[in-house]
Amino acid sequence: MKTKRPTWDEYFLGIADLVSKRSTCLRRRVGAVLVKDKRMLATGYNGAPSRIAHCSKTGCIREKLKIPSGERHELCRGLHGEQNSLLQAALHGTSLKGATLYCTTQPCIICAKMIINAGINEIVIKGSYPDKMARDILKEAKIRVRIVK
Repeated sequence: MKTKRPTWDEYFLGIADLVSKRSTCLRRRVGAVLVKDKRMLATGYNGAPSRIAHCSKTGCIREKLKIPSGERHELCRGLHGEQNSLLQAALHGTSLKGATLYCTTQPCIICAKMIINAGINEIVIKGSYPDKMARDILKEAKIRVRIVK
């Protein structure tokens, strides 16, 4: 019996999907995996910071105010999956220079700026996000963004 092995993109995006299941966000579950030389460096999912009550307990301020996706990030008590993966790498002293970010969705503008300064070269995503400014700044920084379904 011959089994089909997933491509590297399928493999790491599958792991990002699994990571997203840990999310505590009430609106969107996001998972992120940082990879270099086909090795995972760090993972992250969106949710409240450590030792802070999750949105599942407090409710979602942005939902209550009917704020559309992609707007008013400062009102969210949670961190994005991309941010948490970057912070995990920093916490453990892992350089991200030349790494690839696999993520279940396109990063927002805030995450895009952090990704640029972290030295990440490429982003592989499953889905888009309504943030044209993020797409533009990543293009300007010459960070390759690929959508893999």
